[in-house]
Amino acid sequence: MIPETLPPSLGPSSFKTYRSGEVSCDPTVVNMPLSQLFWNVLLGSNSKWANIFQRTIKTQVRLLCWVLTGPQFLESRAKHVHATWGKHCNKVLYMSSEESDFPTVKLNVTEGRDQLYWKTIRAFQFIYEHHLDDADWFLKADDDTFVVPENLRRLLSQLNTEDPLYLGRRFRPFIAQGYMSGGAGYVLSKEALRRFVKGHDDGSCTHFSDVEDMALGRCMETMKVTAVDTRDERRRQTFHAFPPDKYLLKQLTKSQPSHLLYEFYERVQGPGCCSDLTISFHYIRPVEMYMLEYFTYHLRPYGYKYRFNPEAALHKGTV
Repeated sequence: MIPETLPPSLGPSSFKTYRSGEVSCDPTVVNMPLSQLFWNVLLGSNSKWANIFQRTIKTQVRLLCWVLTGPQFLESRAKHVHATWGKHCNKVLYMSSEESDFPTVKLNVTEGRDQLYWKTIRAFQFIYEHHLDDADWFLKADDDTFVVPENLRRLLSQLNTEDPLYLGRRFRPFIAQGYMSGGAGYVLSKEALRRFVKGHDDGSCTHFSDVEDMALGRCMETMKVTAVDTRDERRRQTFHAFPPDKYLLKQLTKSQPSHLLYEFYERVQGPGCCSDLTISFHYIRPVEMYMLEYFTYHLRPYGYKYRFNPEAALHKGTV
């Protein structure tokens, strides 16, 4: 029997009834609650349900992705984001210091690693002024980050964008509640975006460091924005600040691998490092963007039934 409601962890009360006027669908799903539609995806083998669910959640968990790039990287990096994962966002913006034929937003900044936090401030101010109502959640990523927006929406569907929330790969030390890796990408709720802009308008937040992700983390803490634990139900990480091989292959050294030095949570190497519902990897070369796109959206082992079912496990009270 299909449960009448979602597990408490899955969906906010703001999930609406699925209506035929919102997304093209066949008459059998008109007025079907999103919860029942989700369980059809989990328990059924018909790909129709999965396709309908993805279209539905995309309209109800709206994601604006902005990519930090520059004139020198538009051809070598940004266009490959645009051709792969960028098309899965509800809206995608490429923030640069110059306008070009490529769809960039020109910010009043100069280029350079020591200018990254200024670019981040200006980008979020631009989004606040021009796109606040176009999305519910706001993802910042680098032009060498690979993101799976569908997995991110699944995580965000459990949260309320009117709460001050901040998500990503959590690092320490320096900030008491931790801060999110810039390279892995981080997400601000609508309320977090409001507070970030307010903090820089009234002087509560300052450009105290050129280290973009740490500086933003300090502002989040100052403005009482909560850092969210983004690990999955098995305590596996979903945001990754390095490529897959850095985590999947155990480093045979006595000292702690450098890429794990700043971890907020337990340091894990090997297959248990990474969630089946991973959201991002960093330092991804253009050719790897297309490889990850293929592995994520196209490759399937024939006859294999996928078994990791976090929502069903939580519904039964187990993980």
